[in-house]
Amino acid sequence: MTSPTPIQGLSELAGRYDVLLCDVWGVIHNGRESFPEACAALARFRAEVGPVILISNAPRPHPPIVEQLDSLGVPRAAWTRLITSGDATRALLARRAPGPVWAIGPERDGVLYEGLGLAMGGPEDSTFISVTGPYDDENDEPADYRDRFIGCVGRGLELICANPDIVVQRGDKLIYCGGALAQLYESLGGKSVMAGKPYAPIYEMALAAAEAELQRPIDAARVLCVGDGLPTDVRGANARNLDILFVANGIHGAETVGLDGLNLSVVSDLLRQEGLKANWTIADMAW
Repeated sequence: MTSPTPIQGLSELAGRYDVLLCDVWGVIHNGRESFPEACAALARFRAEVGPVILISNAPRPHPPIVEQLDSLGVPRAAWTRLITSGDATRALLARRAPGPVWAIGPERDGVLYEGLGLAMGGPEDSTFISVTGPYDDENDEPADYRDRFIGCVGRGLELICANPDIVVQRGDKLIYCGGALAQLYESLGGKSVMAGKPYAPIYEMALAAAEAELQRPIDAARVLCVGDGLPTDVRGANARNLDILFVANGIHGAETVGLDGLNLSVVSDLLRQEGLKANWTIADMAW
């Protein structure tokens, strides 16, 4: 498996691609602040080349995520459309109405269920589980849910995970996401279903949005995915034979970026260990 080609900026690739499908958390912000150089690079691509479709594993539909981006100082000029895992997951939830559903996640994620006709329940009386993340993502560990999950597995309940990420970076801290709970559920013998990255539904929505912007069919060879997550961004791009720019200084930054900058050998080793490939890699997104 060949190593990815390191680049210094997105400008080196601009002539090869018509569309960007760009991850959000870890690439253009860390949950506390935006990354000005990354935002400027996306704005430049959008202005000079083509649409930038943000593709996020946020478990809520996109309107509140737009508000979050605004609050973090991500300029509207840096992106064309936003597709979230929450957008893709609502179709899975709607097919299971009226439930009831045991909804696990913080209160802010309640918007995911609005208008779907789902009744809420608990682990003892629900017909399926929906996970957006831990109830308290600052303090909860996946193991905190183990005993309740064992009972649900025994009842044959299916788990829908609205955020396949295992962890994300919030400031200088890594916090658990819905994917960590789904991973535990599967390890206990349960079944989970997901629509966000790396799974097909969110990519289908993102590519349809890009085609609508271009007003023509897309050549997949001219679509570039950008992301910092191996099991989500890179695996999702590989599954769809889309090119991928791996941003090293995200959730894997402690391993891949040192005082001397990008450590290509470590990036290559991580990809090899996961059976993945990246076409390009960069320490931090820039033009």
